[in-house]
Amino acid sequence: MVKISDLRMREVINVVDGRRLGPIKDIDINVDEGKILAVVLPGHQQRFMGFFGREEEIVVPWEKIVKIGIDVILVNLTFNDSHPQHIQGGTTGNQGEKFW
Repeated sequence: MVKISDLRMREVINVVDGRRLGPIKDIDINVDEGKILAVVLPGHQQRFMGFFGREEEIVVPWEKIVKIGIDVILVNLTFNDSHPQHIQGGTTGNQGEKFW
């Protein structure tokens, strides 16, 4: 069994391009069914005139997780080449999250 606190300590790696996506920031859980729906990763922070703005988040559905290892979590995501923080085929959520 893996604790949520242990998951948050692991680095998330994209198997498509080998990119490090960072640690898990949050976890989306369906409490009624007791299932993890997605993991939320920190995205790139948008800047406005040199000031910090709102941070985008990358939401990775549970189905896109390939393997949970001892030190890393491997995910299979395809990003838009012109905008690395945007996932192809994704839609934008209410708070700037990127859903796969």
